[in-house]
Amino acid sequence: MLDQETKKRIDNACNILVGKVPTPLAQVEQITLALIYKFMNDMDRRAEAMGGKASYFVGDQEKYSWDNLMDTRLGGRERADLYEEGLAGLSLNASLPDLFRNIFKEASVPYKDPRTLNLFLQEINGFSYEDSENLGDAYEYLLGKTGSQGEAGQFRTPRHIIDFIVQVVDPGKHDTILDPACGTAGFLISAIKHIYKTNTREIEGDMLSTREIMGLSNNVFGYDITPDMVRISRVNMFLHNINQPHIYEYDTLSSLEKWDDNFSCILANPPFMTPKGGVVPHNRFSIKSSRSEVLFVDYMLEHLTVDGKAGIIVPEGIIFKSDKACKQLRKKLVEENYLAGVISLPAGVFNPYSGVKTSILWIDRTLAKKANKIIFLKIDADGFDLGAQRRPIEANDLPAAIASAKAYKSAILSGSEYQAPAKDVILVEKAKLAESGEYNLSGERYQLTKARHNKYQIARLGDVVEVIRGITFSKSDQLENSCADSLPVVTTKAAQESGIVEKDLYHIPNSFLKDDGKLLKPGDILISTANSLNLLGRC
Repeated sequence: MLDQETKKRIDNACNILVGKVPTPLAQVEQITLALIYKFMNDMDRRAEAMGGKASYFVGDQEKYSWDNLMDTRLGGRERADLYEEGLAGLSLNASLPDLFRNIFKEASVPYKDPRTLNLFLQEINGFSYEDSENLGDAYEYLLGKTGSQGEAGQFRTPRHIIDFIVQVVDPGKHDTILDPACGTAGFLISAIKHIYKTNTREIEGDMLSTREIMGLSNNVFGYDITPDMVRISRVNMFLHNINQPHIYEYDTLSSLEKWDDNFSCILANPPFMTPKGGVVPHNRFSIKSSRSEVLFVDYMLEHLTVDGKAGIIVPEGIIFKSDKACKQLRKKLVEENYLAGVISLPAGVFNPYSGVKTSILWIDRTLAKKANKIIFLKIDADGFDLGAQRRPIEANDLPAAIASAKAYKSAILSGSEYQAPAKDVILVEKAKLAESGEYNLSGERYQLTKARHNKYQIARLGDVVEVIRGITFSKSDQLENSCADSLPVVTTKAAQESGIVEKDLYHIPNSFLKDDGKLLKPGDILISTANSLNLLGRC
């Protein structure tokens, strides 16, 4: 458990950097470099205290050790110069293992203010590698402050959602595990923790042999296209006692170097957004598309072993869109025995960074081969409200969903009948999904409705409200920014269960408004009539 003092120290380090290093990700980068710099010094001192020799700051590099850096006799400018020189030289230090040299590759201080740097280094000086059991939690807390991992549809997956997916997929000690868009390595670390937890009798992991523990380090892999993320994920793994993390800078969709590598467990929240002009993939994908979310799912299916399993977060388009690529992907999931279940998450899980509605594809090839049905689970509440702050609440459907998934898996594997709960669980025969050729994976579409007694009279919507159709416009009509002669437009992307997401509003010229009746007013209900039922908002 992370203590308040450590949280405060992390917060202080971030606050010191705010004025000089404005983006959260850049702040994490600077804190990461300083922490590893400090910890290498700590490991040298520990080795010497145990009768050994220093390994990192030796020979010509000794003058750059943290102890020398924090010498009180140094002035502010001298300390700043020494730190910058030390950072620049660490990637070339032959005494360092490849992991550390790669972390410090092209490292630099992006500001020249000695006072800020001195305050920052004093705060980092409070951390110690002796507290290694808590360092992983501390780093996870730091990474939580980044929120967004980038602008290409990448958002840091909330820890409780990661842990939920891992529990459903249930990676084991002999699995080879991959995250092909690993970001900060959250899925990989959760998988390792899960394996330790599920192999515990009294002390965590005490049922694992030494060989199995060593094997874990060699069986976990991550790819990311962004060098900064590769560096951060390697540090995150290192601080969670994976001393030689297999994290690679790799373009999963365009490179062929690792195409022949297969894995028995894949966990991922791949980027949803496709860059302008689309992705240019190589020609070995079974489904032809330029959209990243389609290609990533196809990649993961292609790289699973014959008895493999996976948990993949996907946008709603994968679930129901009728374009050729999405239909081909859904058909492959069902007909080629990949899909065990679909778990619908509430819109707002990624707030405040995105209100996008998502689902989880639960892949289990062993289950899928034995079952003639797909299980659909619905999560209405995940233990947090769906506002911008995501405050904890009592309502939480995740534990019940885990229990349902485990009971379903047990029933299928044992050949017994699964009794689905009356709420939030639907079983649909694969033949039913195939009937229209759409393979639509919206569970509620297949739910049988029952007549209910209601104290309110049922009426046609058009008889009790005025139905107004919105404005039609093309992509070329959209303005890049709002101006005096523009109007904000709410589309289904901006209309989420948590409310109107202002950053997802479009702006069009005033001239498109021919009727003031199309202006939204307080109390109006905004309904999508040609999209997912989940995309419904009220203003």
